[in-house]
Amino acid sequence: MSANKGWCLPPEGEDGVSAKFLRKTRESPLVPIGLGGCLVVAAYRIYRLKARGPTKMSVHLIHTRVAAQAFAVLCTRCTKITSRGQHRMLERSRTVTG
Repeated sequence: MSANKGWCLPPEGEDGVSAKFLRKTRESPLVPIGLGGCLVVAAYRIYRLKARGPTKMSVHLIHTRVAAQAFAVLCTRCTKITSRGQHRMLERSRTVTG
């Protein structure tokens, strides 16, 4: 058997991971911010694990997950709202000029 040395490369005509990430970032800039915020919130809550007091570990981890997801969802919603606003402004400019 010969080793397939190109297993990590995308097929012909498709973007790589970094190109796809940059394209998605241009389309909706708050999504990477949401992902980064999600990671920051999760890292902070795990760091604060020592000072959780009498709270059970499972409850603390559930709160960590909920906080991180809430941040990601908030950024996703803000992206949707801003894109909807941009779409409406574009339609209004077309009706005024057209």
